[in-house]
Amino acid sequence: MTRDGTDRDGESAERPALVCARCGTLAEGRPPTWTCSVENGARRYFCDACSRENLRSIEGRLDSAWW
Repeated sequence: MTRDGTDRDGESAERPALVCARCGTLAEGRPPTWTCSVENGARRYFCDACSRENLRSIEGRLDSAWW
């Protein structure tokens, strides 16, 4: 898939919908306020409400090089 959302043949390639891994909220498009986490090699997405509620826990897992 290219940056404009089309595959190599120029046809529109639909991306799978994002679902919050914590509360199950379904995202419309690619919301910039959501958080992406890689856990055990898999990407997990969290809505802005769940990210806000769990900010301390999320930041607590970062290596000191990130802060």
